[in-house]
Amino acid sequence: MKNNLKILSICLITALAAGILSSCSSGNPKAAENQKPNVLFIAVDDLNDWIGTMGGHPQAITPSLDKLVNQGVFFTNAHASQAVCTASRNSLLSGLHPVTTGWYGSTTDMRKTYDVVMKDNKMLPEYFRDHGYTTLSAGKIYHSGESDHPDRTDLFWDEYAPHFWNGMDPVIKENGFGYRGYMFYPFPKNGGQLVQAYGEDTIRNHYMPVNRFYSLCGGPLDKEDIPAEGMFDEQIADWAVNQLSKKHEKPFFLAVGFLRPHVPYTAPRRYFEMYDTSKLIIPEIPEDEMSDIPMMGKAIAYGYTPKGGWDDVTSVPGFLKELVHSYLACVTFTDEQVGKVLAALEESPHSENTIVVLWSDHGQHLGEKRHFRKQALWEESTRVPLLISYPGMKTGGKKSSNPVSLLDIYPTLTALCGLPDNPALEGNNLVPLLENPDKEWPHKVLSVWRYKNYGVRSEQYHYIHYRDGTEELYDHMNDPGEHNNLAGNPEFAGVIEDHKKSLPLNEALPAGTSEWTGDGYEKRIEGWKQSGIPDWLK
Repeated sequence: MKNNLKILSICLITALAAGILSSCSSGNPKAAENQKPNVLFIAVDDLNDWIGTMGGHPQAITPSLDKLVNQGVFFTNAHASQAVCTASRNSLLSGLHPVTTGWYGSTTDMRKTYDVVMKDNKMLPEYFRDHGYTTLSAGKIYHSGESDHPDRTDLFWDEYAPHFWNGMDPVIKENGFGYRGYMFYPFPKNGGQLVQAYGEDTIRNHYMPVNRFYSLCGGPLDKEDIPAEGMFDEQIADWAVNQLSKKHEKPFFLAVGFLRPHVPYTAPRRYFEMYDTSKLIIPEIPEDEMSDIPMMGKAIAYGYTPKGGWDDVTSVPGFLKELVHSYLACVTFTDEQVGKVLAALEESPHSENTIVVLWSDHGQHLGEKRHFRKQALWEESTRVPLLISYPGMKTGGKKSSNPVSLLDIYPTLTALCGLPDNPALEGNNLVPLLENPDKEWPHKVLSVWRYKNYGVRSEQYHYIHYRDGTEELYDHMNDPGEHNNLAGNPEFAGVIEDHKKSLPLNEALPAGTSEWTGDGYEKRIEGWKQSGIPDWLK
């Protein structure tokens, strides 16, 4: 009986996808087997829920993203497998969770284990290329750009854009004080707030070789601060617009990866001027925000800056407000670049036969949980925008609050495009939710941060289980800001037990290791036992 039900389910999904793909000429993705739908695959780096439609920040100006939301199904409860660029992107593109692959961090170790991990699998662009697609890439799709696996790049893509950040003007490069992520330049004048707070000589002589924490900064850019060809995201958008203007002999998979709002939070000045700083809203951060957070959570909240992040930012007058302003400006800047690409699609001959997917690799903290950047398990880190749209979509403009994962993108696209199922994938096909966003959904989403620190998200609850056994639980119906940890409340014991069922039974060790010996978090906690916890974490 179970097998019969499985076959019936597969047949229903196949029939549904066939219906979606059957009438390209009348507004749906496909008319015939030789006319598969194109895919426009848009990634936005470090974009949290500060989008007008998501409501993460009430002042966010994002007209292009808001327009796109009205055209597709918007998943308001989507989460990354791991809230850091490398792991999240390789998880999405491989269709495998880090707890399966051991790909929690280093691309060097990923490359060493690639043949074993991907033995019976193919990366998403390679899978589409092997099934008749022209694959094109610009900007940041993998952590390093078009690929984190240089010897396989030509298997992934037929064509990819140049690295526009190569050959940077020396004056622009100098403002970065040795920061190695050239794709994220330009920096503010004189390096930004933390360079000035610690002193340029201190940065050069003590921190530049070992800790480039000072990328946590932001500010407006003037003409002399920007490459003559424009911001790198502007050049990425132009490359994509050019591809959309061309005639393609085969269906295309066009991946466009925007770099902002990744740190440093810089953009042309006019995007800053769109916000009234006298009325700018700062995230709510209660005085007792960290009082019910376990030690492992506190250790994770303590960032890479010399004083852990919160202490660095709050010791510089006005810095937190400047970060919020800068992040919003970067979001609006990126929104405009996304809008250029979407407008080009609308004006192109491909508009009636192209699926659009927009996603971010993870969220971003702007002081919530007294934490900055990502690299944690709280909602601000794991939650991402995810939208899927296709011509003729009957559910365009609807939202789904069901918990979904970035892992679900790969199997959903293969289904929408009528490609054979890839049995190696671990995500769920979202086609049923695209047809009925309110459909009952039995799945929860698993996120991980490093080894054996887990988050489990259902529609109402967010459960966090650290590797030392300590826990957090948040009720998003009553506490969307995650300020009240319910894990110690016996009334919620059943909820915790239910969410624990989604924890993995067998977790892959970090790639390149043969045993677990701990990491910097245990060392940090041991150090606090001797010196005491910083006051701002108590």
